[in-house]
Amino acid sequence: MLSDITRILDGGSSIRFVIGEYGSGKTFFLNLVRAIAMEKGIVTASADLTPDKRIHSTGGHAKALYMELMRNLSTRTKPEGGAMKGIVEKFIATAKAEAKAASLPVADVIQAKLTKITELVNGYDFAEVIGAYYKGYEDGNEQLKNDAVRWLRGEFSTKTDAKNALGVRTIVDDSSYYDQLKLFAQFVSLAGYSGFVVCLDEMVNIYKLANTQARSSNYEQILRIVNDSLQGNAVGLGFIMGGTPEFHLDTRRGMYSYDALRRRLTQNTFTQDGLVDFSGPVIRLSSLTPEDFYVLLDKIRLVYAYGIQEKTLVPQEAIQVFMEHCSERLGESYFRTPGTTITSFINLLAVLEQNAGTDWRQLLGQLEMHKDTGGMLDQELIVECDDELVSFKRA
Repeated sequence: MLSDITRILDGGSSIRFVIGEYGSGKTFFLNLVRAIAMEKGIVTASADLTPDKRIHSTGGHAKALYMELMRNLSTRTKPEGGAMKGIVEKFIATAKAEAKAASLPVADVIQAKLTKITELVNGYDFAEVIGAYYKGYEDGNEQLKNDAVRWLRGEFSTKTDAKNALGVRTIVDDSSYYDQLKLFAQFVSLAGYSGFVVCLDEMVNIYKLANTQARSSNYEQILRIVNDSLQGNAVGLGFIMGGTPEFHLDTRRGMYSYDALRRRLTQNTFTQDGLVDFSGPVIRLSSLTPEDFYVLLDKIRLVYAYGIQEKTLVPQEAIQVFMEHCSERLGESYFRTPGTTITSFINLLAVLEQNAGTDWRQLLGQLEMHKDTGGMLDQELIVECDDELVSFKRA
């Protein structure tokens, strides 16, 4: 991933699929990469796929995903999201500095800088919107500035509203949002940033789509992103997508059900007996070793005590007992899905903190753990059988 970030810094493109079981640390991994990217001066955007937010749609679901990404737009100085206005104003500040150095009008410099992106899809209107923002910036017209930001975020619902507010004839919709992301990647570069990284989590929601045509359309859009990234058609743009093994490998409903994706994302058959290959787009999160897990729980124990060793709620021997307890109940799965086990360990510490005098040995004897990654004893499962969805309850 660090090499991917370096490639984006050099104006290249990348795509990675981070594959792991529920609770294996995919979301944590994506957030870690985002944090590193922001430290390198890269703009990031993140969103979770849901039934209402998809890679491809004709009913507004893809546009909803784009709007979520733009709401979560983050930079090093604004890591919590909502960085759109700051990015545009940094572009204007950069243009004003260049104009002053060259003794040219600022508007002429802005137009010259945006000439490069006018050749792309929606590029001309994009440049017009940035010009409108600059006009509002100079005139103190907050309404014009807000309308420009709304257009960039994809919040206009009709072309008529956009034309009345900004004089442009297009808006971001389901069919154009991906082109808008490629356009935005080039814009942040012009604004002085090092690139643009998009993080999409919960890709398993595509696998869960019941409609075969809807799944295929989403996989076709993923194929387009893969092709653009591997062939260098996206400049300064990186994608990181988190999903489960079923989303990746299932030949009926996963990405392997789409032949073109299967050819590009197939696993290296030589990666056996601990050998790895990270040259392809897919990264499989490996299981933690018992030693890794011991160190992790020890650090959590210390963090819970605010870094003060003398105030830890359980001794180090409790970690070994807890791990043996997990192994007896869950087997090796507690290494593959550390999220559930970590939650249980924190729950143990919480009870000990709030109930002074409680013996941790007694709690471990009573603790009930189970394999449900969501931590619920009653969970509805959907199983496909002969193309009919059969719902049943599991206790």
